[in-house]
Amino acid sequence: MPDSPPQLAHLEPLGDATKFAGQMHALIPRCALLENFSPAEVLLLAHFMEMYRAEPGVEIIQEGDGGDFMLMVVEGKVEVQKRDRWNTPQTLAVVEGGRTLGEMSMIDGEARFATCVAAEPTLIAVLHRESLARIIVEQPLLGAKILMELVLMLSQRLRATSQRLLGLLDEQSPGAVNIL
Repeated sequence: MPDSPPQLAHLEPLGDATKFAGQMHALIPRCALLENFSPAEVLLLAHFMEMYRAEPGVEIIQEGDGGDFMLMVVEGKVEVQKRDRWNTPQTLAVVEGGRTLGEMSMIDGEARFATCVAAEPTLIAVLHRESLARIIVEQPLLGAKILMELVLMLSQRLRATSQRLLGLLDEQSPGAVNIL
């Protein structure tokens, strides 16, 4: 396991996620990343992840920070906040167990898009980019499955965001939409 990233130093480390694999497997009906995983594959993935606990009000991910990890909410709720043009945090979503966050930064290493704050006591499983690379080398079938699920999730989110953008543009000036 890689060392805990400095961005997670303020969270309570709970160690390897293997002992939480049962809880993670139970999330499958609500977890796009794991929806096609067997219990054995969830256990194998958990071996490459680390668990943390965040108390209510604690920032788990901060907008603008660099990132080389993603997380899965195993238990609890997390508010996703984005600063508006007046630098005021606006809540975009509240996510519960089964949702993943931070995939884009894990993949591209770019700055975090939003801040994620624990809304109640929360358990998160963290997958580092380095661990994903190890999975791809050591467990190529699992690695391919993870990558395919990530691509599918991100594609679905992009389509949903594009639909919302088109809806907003239609509201602003009907008949004058040309974003491409």
